[in-house]
Amino acid sequence: MATAPHRAALLALLALALSLTAGCSNKHTSTRYAAQGSACYAKALPSSGEGGLAFGPTLAMASKKSLASCVRYAGRSGGTPHTCQVVVARCKG
Repeated sequence: MATAPHRAALLALLALALSLTAGCSNKHTSTRYAAQGSACYAKALPSSGEGGLAFGPTLAMASKKSLASCVRYAGRSGGTPHTCQVVVARCKG
């Protein structure tokens, strides 16, 4: 079972992921991606522990990188790395 700080962090990450998908203008999104130098991003979260956000030139690459980060960070934070799933994946365009 996740501790209160881990739950708060997971909820904050989920809120961030949801905010990225709702209410963002195209201009703001383009600026954010331009700053990252990549066309796509993906966010992966485990059922407990820390997740991973990654950028890449393609949706597949961003998803692959975010899953790898999720597994790494979930394992380090005492979470469940085998439960990582991509919850948000988008490309500018």
